[in-house]
Amino acid sequence: MGSQTMNKLSGQFFAAEELRDAQFRTPKSLEKRRLRAYIAMLLLDALLLHAGFLIAAFAYEGVWWEPRALLAVQTLLPIFFTIGLYNASYCARALVDWGYAIRQNAVALVISAGLINFVAFYTKSNADFSRVAISLGFIFSFVLMAAARRSIVTFIENVWKGRIRNRLVIDDGGPSFALENSKTVSAAELGLNPADHDPLMRDLIGQLLRHQDSVVVSCPLDRRDEWSMLLKSAGVHGEVVSTRAYELGALGVQHYDEQGRSTLVVSAGPLGMRARAAKRIFDISAAVLGLIVFAPLLALIALLIKLEDGGPVLFVQDRMGRGHRLFPMYKFRSMAVAQSDHEGARSASRDDERVTRIGRFIRANSLDELPQLWNVLRGEMAIVGPRPHALKSQAGDKFFWEVDQRYWGRHSLKPGLTGLAQVRGHRGATEKEADLVDRLQSDLEYIAGWNLSRDIRIVLSTLKVLRHERAY
Repeated sequence: MGSQTMNKLSGQFFAAEELRDAQFRTPKSLEKRRLRAYIAMLLLDALLLHAGFLIAAFAYEGVWWEPRALLAVQTLLPIFFTIGLYNASYCARALVDWGYAIRQNAVALVISAGLINFVAFYTKSNADFSRVAISLGFIFSFVLMAAARRSIVTFIENVWKGRIRNRLVIDDGGPSFALENSKTVSAAELGLNPADHDPLMRDLIGQLLRHQDSVVVSCPLDRRDEWSMLLKSAGVHGEVVSTRAYELGALGVQHYDEQGRSTLVVSAGPLGMRARAAKRIFDISAAVLGLIVFAPLLALIALLIKLEDGGPVLFVQDRMGRGHRLFPMYKFRSMAVAQSDHEGARSASRDDERVTRIGRFIRANSLDELPQLWNVLRGEMAIVGPRPHALKSQAGDKFFWEVDQRYWGRHSLKPGLTGLAQVRGHRGATEKEADLVDRLQSDLEYIAGWNLSRDIRIVLSTLKVLRHERAY
């Protein structure tokens, strides 16, 4: 049954190749553009706070370069930025709604002023500063930042055409749903089938969803479950069109206007921008450190592999990553060249005749996985996450996705060099279905409860299980 599932692809999958190439061109990532805008806002606010306090010093004391004014604003900056980051002064809405942006700025300034006064009172430094000059500094700073926020919104409206998010509408035969500043594609024309569990179909849809901030699917009632499951596992904010939801006033519904255009919110990306940034900084730092520390070991293993049979040092295999997108995963080659299994149809066994002498050693000590540090630097993998499986991996006589329909949910995060399942001992061959279910349960638990401290604990725990009885 598994091979039939794996080998089937609809005629539309190949027939619409030219159309798919045009539709699947990766959209420019507006997330990076937004991030640059946030950084620009932070730098501009720092500049305008300095300007506001210097103008106040000149207006009140007739001196531009007043040391106390500079000391006041530099004491204020970290407090203001902390409050601003927590009260969403730097968010997507602030880029398009200048009224909201100004209100959040005002709140951050007022709270910062109160905290500064509190600190000055307890350090008995109130007398060192002019209350009039400080008050004027806050007023001038607010006026300057309000004008800047209005200019930013105007710039985005005129230059970016008000578009700060990538939004995709997939028409799969449901109610008509035109959405401003979005791209609409036809599922029928592109041959998209959410019920097809073939990894190539999943990769096809994953490429379409790449860089999308939100995805809306309009489909018949009997296909909502299929699209909902796919969107949940793709790690994107997903919505399914519902005309009845507006009439019922159901909870968890996104209303777009007063004319009945509504969607059911069925999924959300597992990590917000701050969490993703923290995880990515951790991944890059750990990968760079790992490559530096293990450089001599990497060179030695490469040399030994080459000396043993003269074949290639690396084994490259397509694996499925975040959002169902395929990527080339790197490992040290541990099997004879002629017997390397590029599709992963057969799991390695304890006395596998395909494994070379050096291959047996590096597999037993998990050293064959070290080249994946390069995958981490490339952004295809993370240090910690669900391990990426070979496309034809089976548990018993079934493909993984046939064992448990929740399987695709593990692709909502980047795959990891190590993971919660691995430190719990769920590794090695999946000889029976329970072997997969155990590691799947751990993967889904990790995704649901991600935090950076847990990543660090998993990395430290991995050091204890590098050599494992099921590592062969």
